[in-house]
Amino acid sequence: METKQFKAESKRLLDMMINSIYTHKEIFLRELISNASDAIDKLYFKSLTDASMGIDRNALQIDIELDKENRTITISDNGIGMTKDELEANLGTIANSGSLAFKKDNDLGEEVDIIGQFGVGFYSAFMVAKLVTVYTKPFGSDVAYKWESEGVDGYTIDECEKDTHGTKIVLTLKEDTEDEKYEKYLEQWQIQSLVKKYSDYIRYPIKMDISHTHYHDEDDVEVHVENETLNSMVPIWKKNKNELTEEDYNNFYIEKFNDYENPITHIHSKTEGLATFDSLLFVPARAPFDYYAKDYEKGLQLYSSGVLIMEKCADLLPDHFSFVKGLVDSEDLSLNISREMLQHDRQLKIIAKNIEKSIKNELTKLLKNKREDYEKFFSVFGLQLKFGIYQSYGAAKDTIQDLLLFSSSFEGKKVTLEEYVSRMKEDQKYIYYACGENIQKIEMLPQTELVRDKGYEILYCTDNVDEFVLKVLLNYKEKQFKSVSDKDLDLETAEEKEEIKKQAEDSKEMFEFMTKALDGKVKEVRISNRLKSHPVCLSSDGAVSIEMEKVLNAMPQNNEKISAEKALELNANHPVFETLKNLYGKDNERLTKYAKLLYSQALLIEGLGLENPTEFSNLVCELMV
Repeated sequence: METKQFKAESKRLLDMMINSIYTHKEIFLRELISNASDAIDKLYFKSLTDASMGIDRNALQIDIELDKENRTITISDNGIGMTKDELEANLGTIANSGSLAFKKDNDLGEEVDIIGQFGVGFYSAFMVAKLVTVYTKPFGSDVAYKWESEGVDGYTIDECEKDTHGTKIVLTLKEDTEDEKYEKYLEQWQIQSLVKKYSDYIRYPIKMDISHTHYHDEDDVEVHVENETLNSMVPIWKKNKNELTEEDYNNFYIEKFNDYENPITHIHSKTEGLATFDSLLFVPARAPFDYYAKDYEKGLQLYSSGVLIMEKCADLLPDHFSFVKGLVDSEDLSLNISREMLQHDRQLKIIAKNIEKSIKNELTKLLKNKREDYEKFFSVFGLQLKFGIYQSYGAAKDTIQDLLLFSSSFEGKKVTLEEYVSRMKEDQKYIYYACGENIQKIEMLPQTELVRDKGYEILYCTDNVDEFVLKVLLNYKEKQFKSVSDKDLDLETAEEKEEIKKQAEDSKEMFEFMTKALDGKVKEVRISNRLKSHPVCLSSDGAVSIEMEKVLNAMPQNNEKISAEKALELNANHPVFETLKNLYGKDNERLTKYAKLLYSQALLIEGLGLENPTEFSNLVCELMV
């Protein structure tokens, strides 16, 4: 028996295969099953052009056998088998792929969907095996061959006895170490789990003897063995939609993605064109417990011809749709040598773009046709959509903006931006919004009085990110967003503007005195153009609003205090204003106390903390006395 050496480059590649190319050792089973499936494919496709071969497709299968005593795993197929020359070419030269050659050169005159293309998957067996033995008999031949290797030292090829055509691979497992327990691959539950995970949709049955133990009583234990099929073979996403019910989709989702609640909706599609792929996507009804945590991993399962390539392919989902679960199956993907990672090519980008469009279309349909379901979805994942606009600096706004919902002063309902704009009054220039901790507090804000009095709808921004989102959007359908706390609401008539200007001029010196008395806390004190019944409020003058100040300063990583440019606005029609005018020039000390008290009131109305609660309390008591 002659021992043949691998070529020098093959030795180096084999060493890489065993030690570095594959991330997870368990991949070996996926690779060997895929190779077995390819061998059966080759036989079956040849039989399509030669009926005399007498191949019964229903008899084609893959078998797995576990032998704990001898520490062996055997994977067998009744496929096309290999000649001696093919053994030399395919197993003696690493990275020489018989599958790839068959794809390009077959009697059908077309490319056949064969999984293995790189000629390296077989060698993943050496990650777990100290000895690999291959028994193979080509279809139509009377001679069988045995190929055997312990790894980089070389291999032998001899004739052997084998009753049927096909290939049988026997792995003798390595000895267990402190870090690696190879014996786990001899447990039937482990093999069942790996087949289900990676090879569930191989199109031929994968069979294994499964032991079942029944305990009738302490002394009566019955064990029987059944030869069971481990894989489901036909993936649900390859079936026609009219074959499937809502229950089928829900059951698949719950089992596949370990949820206990049915999804809100699903998207089942087959796309052909620049990229050909099947996809089955689900919008969950609830968020995973770690969804908003930093270490949450988004991504879709990625299959190539029914074989799992990646558990979570993040590149297929944009961040704003990271809540979507599901899978993509494509024959067009450019896979790398280990079939674990994806080459970042044009195909992947095309698929990702199609996926994003499909999700947007499905959510839009849900919004229009099943509003209650959409609002349920938005209550769980709406924050992620808003972050999508903010974090992309508006780049994703065309995709997301029509999916946003905001609370509103209109009938106390959630509204879209399109719904708001559709019922704007003829003379209304802006989309008005107000920020606050909750709806009840917003509705009590003095700044909302004039806007509501004009009959204009107000968007209620109760999420911390809301105002940042609107600032990034800038406008919607050419209507600008304007906070009710902005300096100029532009709601007055020409006569009202003239009256305010006159009042401001008359009280100019008093306002300057009060501004100075507040010692830099506000940019200015001025007449309000928005107050109706309240005496005082704060407004924002700069790019940072009062609400943004609160949000930014509440962030734990923010070490630098942020301050909005504030103005203290006074209602010229309120009795307090007359009191202030009477004090100015006569009792400026008391006017100073009033200014501080009114400023503190305005802070409390905004939900901002008092800088000096003791001073505020003393001022109230003093003025009461």
